[in-house]
Amino acid sequence: MARYTVHVRDEWLMVPSRDGAASVDWLGREALRRYAKNKPGCGRLSEEAAFSVRRCQGLALLDPHDALADVLENNEFVEVVLEDDAVSPDFDQWMPEHRSAIYREPDECIYLDGNHLTIEELVRLGKGLYKIKLSAEAEDKIKQSRLLLENIVKENKVVYGITTGFGKFARTVIPHNKLKELQENLVRSHSAGVGKPLSPQRCRMLLALRINVLAKGYSGISLETLNQMIQAFNASCLSFVPEKGTVGASGDLAPLAHLALGLMGEGKMWSPKSGWADAKYVLQAHGLKPVSLKPKEGLSLINGTQMITSLGAEAVERAEAIARQADIIAALTLEVLKGSTRAFDSDIHELRPHPGQMEVAFRFRSLLGSDHHPSEIAESHRFCHRVQDAYTLRCCPQVHGVVNDTIAFVKNIIETEINSATDNPMVFAERGETISGGNFHGEYPAKALDYLAIAVHELAAISERRIERLCNPSLSELPAFLVNEGGLNSGFMIAHCSAAALVSENKVLCHPSSVDSLSTSAATEDHVSMGGWAARKALRVIEHVEQVLGIELLAACQGIEFLRPLRTTTPLEKVYDLVRSKVRPWIKDRFMAPDIDAVHQLLMEQKVWEVANPYIEKYRQANLPEERPVSPTAFTMPSGSSNKRSRKE
Repeated sequence: MARYTVHVRDEWLMVPSRDGAASVDWLGREALRRYAKNKPGCGRLSEEAAFSVRRCQGLALLDPHDALADVLENNEFVEVVLEDDAVSPDFDQWMPEHRSAIYREPDECIYLDGNHLTIEELVRLGKGLYKIKLSAEAEDKIKQSRLLLENIVKENKVVYGITTGFGKFARTVIPHNKLKELQENLVRSHSAGVGKPLSPQRCRMLLALRINVLAKGYSGISLETLNQMIQAFNASCLSFVPEKGTVGASGDLAPLAHLALGLMGEGKMWSPKSGWADAKYVLQAHGLKPVSLKPKEGLSLINGTQMITSLGAEAVERAEAIARQADIIAALTLEVLKGSTRAFDSDIHELRPHPGQMEVAFRFRSLLGSDHHPSEIAESHRFCHRVQDAYTLRCCPQVHGVVNDTIAFVKNIIETEINSATDNPMVFAERGETISGGNFHGEYPAKALDYLAIAVHELAAISERRIERLCNPSLSELPAFLVNEGGLNSGFMIAHCSAAALVSENKVLCHPSSVDSLSTSAATEDHVSMGGWAARKALRVIEHVEQVLGIELLAACQGIEFLRPLRTTTPLEKVYDLVRSKVRPWIKDRFMAPDIDAVHQLLMEQKVWEVANPYIEKYRQANLPEERPVSPTAFTMPSGSSNKRSRKE
């Protein structure tokens, strides 16, 4: 007999079907009948009520006349939507993942031991590109720590979080027969977050990172429970984790409690197979059992900085991507504005040898006009009388450079945090004891991510000023707002306003959250990091930076149109071609938002970097003598002349 799990409004119903020829329409009406029977206060549902039936996976609309056996599998999840109702918000929140490419279970595995996970690997785990396995060494350490905990329980020792309450109740000893209930109550009571759920990618990263930390073997979790977590990850069974509610000490309690709650078979859960459903049904659909918590395991699951750190890992990855593409976009703008390459001379930057500054200057030299990459645009203004460029062009190595160095600093902190044990108490099997400490405090990633937001924002601040120069005819010598028939057409006028609005918003978001602290848990937890907000706003800042630079890239490519038939360098022409493969030139006004979205996507996928980087690396490997073009505005001492200067006393 087939069974179907049906969502009607706020309830899940199990509907059996003995007749394989029963129709989708029958299933919908039977579900509504059962809903009305079980919810007498919902109001009377007419037998003629109009409704539609959708699969939870992919949200495909089902034909009411089709036989169930032809369109649904046994134990499949569906939703019945009454004509007068909207689609359940539960389903709407993760709609983008439903509409993207069909989820495919990965073939590759990554072995976790709590010591060697990288940011890049964590992001790939979030994208569902790996399954997880534990290393043999990790399994041994986990077993040893668990054995120590079991001995503590058998000997009735008083140890925080194992045989006592939590926080303010740390001195309350719990009877042996209530230790399981203690851990379950901890998870349930701490599941008090609010806001939208984390996206599937971010929830996978959170779960993967918690598994990695537990794999270190200092938390006292049992191998059985950790393997259940790994099975849930590999099936992409993801708990409903609200994005708000953590103060970042004792770790990310609320988000991690929600993560654990779903694994216990309570609350909501999502998988590509089921969509949103009650957690117990999602686990059942994948042949998995809910986790049954043993002493200390609730605390092991919720105490740590993994929410801050997993979001921070995504922030670092995206910051790296947009920072290197910012150099390419700025170089293209410099070409359009007929700027000079003299400011990127290596001798200048060797006198102030910050690594980021020197690398940015090198990238500019590798992309702009030289014998290696001739530029007709650069040659067209070689003998102009401009002495030097505005700071937004000339100082890119100094401004972009410190962003690169900041990202490297933050990356080091986040990668250390990824492979750190951050719960409490720590279980030292080799010493035969547990020790209470403060590794759960999120100050390290919180401070680092505040710093990251401040630094990366500057890429948008300087980009917005370059957009102004592109759009302003008195500064660019191009048509106003980069469009013909100005007045009839407005061109990039409001695109620049959008960039300005995003930069202004970032100025508020860059206020450090980690300078704030509020005492919680009856003054037991009297200093906190506010790292959850630091991580979330860092991601918002980075998204805004991506969008502003996307607008600059569109504007620079539009500026190229007014310089034709002259051509820029080969790598920058390749960037132009990439943009034109997605966005056509701006001949007259049209709906602009899709163009901005398309270029933003190119930057998110690092396509601009993929196009230009081979030329940058080829230039690096060629190790050519640096070309220093001469123009009337570049003063050079004649060969053999004296460098001495007289000075009046």
